[in-house]
Amino acid sequence: MPKFQYEAMNAAGQEVKDEIDAQTSEDAIAKIRALGYFPTKVKQKGGAKKAATAAAGPKKRTAKLGKVSVKQLTQFTRQLSTLMDAGLPILRSIRILEQQQKPGTLRVALRYVGEDVEGGATLSEAMARHPKVFDRLFTNMIAAGEAGGVLDVILQRLADFMEKAQKLKRKVIGAMIYPVCVIGFAFLIVAGIMYFVVPKFKTIFADFDTTLPGITQLLLDLSDWMVGKTTDESGAEKDMLIPGWLIIILSPLAFIGTYKVVRKFEGGRLFLDIVKLKVPILGTILSKSGIARFTRTLGTLVAAGVPILEALNITKDTSGNEVYSRALAKVHDSIREGESFAVPLKATKVVDNLVVNMIDVGEETGDLDKMLIKVADNYDDEVETLVAGLVSLLEPVMVIVLGGIVGFIVIALFLPMVSLVNSLTGGGAGG
Repeated sequence: MPKFQYEAMNAAGQEVKDEIDAQTSEDAIAKIRALGYFPTKVKQKGGAKKAATAAAGPKKRTAKLGKVSVKQLTQFTRQLSTLMDAGLPILRSIRILEQQQKPGTLRVALRYVGEDVEGGATLSEAMARHPKVFDRLFTNMIAAGEAGGVLDVILQRLADFMEKAQKLKRKVIGAMIYPVCVIGFAFLIVAGIMYFVVPKFKTIFADFDTTLPGITQLLLDLSDWMVGKTTDESGAEKDMLIPGWLIIILSPLAFIGTYKVVRKFEGGRLFLDIVKLKVPILGTILSKSGIARFTRTLGTLVAAGVPILEALNITKDTSGNEVYSRALAKVHDSIREGESFAVPLKATKVVDNLVVNMIDVGEETGDLDKMLIKVADNYDDEVETLVAGLVSLLEPVMVIVLGGIVGFIVIALFLPMVSLVNSLTGGGAGG
């Protein structure tokens, strides 16, 4: 019988290396899990080419599948949990849900998963072959549920986790829709005035043959820039190489493109995430939502029975913020060296003392997962309150700013006319 070398983690999060007899890598993984270990790497002894990771399983399919919406994946997870709780076998449950899906990525992925499960792979191994559909968090939760024989419970927790994360995201996006729409429409109106209306006033002012006030000249210069006209030393107008309206349209695209390029580099991601966390009010919202995200992820994984070191690695990769990702990496290294969770987390200075104290209490009482979920719930509530306050603050600010812009345009356009009327009135009275 072939021998397989493996690396795994025990219940205490310690790394274990050993050998085991098994017919296939899947059989080896099943035996390792039966010993109470969480396998991270399995390979056949004397055959490097036959190496297989516990997460990836056997050879992956060549079919490239795109991503699936969180809402669709959450619905599938909830339905699978219900079917498993009713006692249906995994393969039958997958086939039923495959038929219920609309044609698309998830339906194709479920067909492949069903075929792999029918071929002897575990559900987590089959799902791990489609990382764009089922990410590391999802597949590791499934693997933990399989190892503990509580797959239906884990699926329920996973669905709850995704629903809460999506709910918070929807609330933040929904709160931002109103101010963004108002600002967008106001900008279009102002741009239209600058492009179509102000140039006509410029022609009228030119007929006056008088010196214009500084505020009026500034408005006319801005309008010329918007239209794409410039005046040379002789006073003749000529077209600019790139008009202002085109610069305004291209600027957001250039900003988004630059942002995506910078985020491809680790240093760039760290810089951008630090800047975002330093922005007044918005930085606080992003900070608290980031803490809520990684504590909920970590709490869900620990509650599912995933070893703490592996759970930290998964949370680090799915945190969505390089600042918290690096902090969790330091915590991971410290725990591996024998330290507790709370002390290295406090040393990173990325969370409040409240978070550190709750995690410390959770470690002492053995309820770390519950404490992490409580922290996440608390910070979710704070984020909702901050978002509501931000929207309430934005409304008067928008009114003041828009009123200032409109007032500037009105004063700049009518000030020369008032001066002209006064001069004509004074001239007539003098005659």
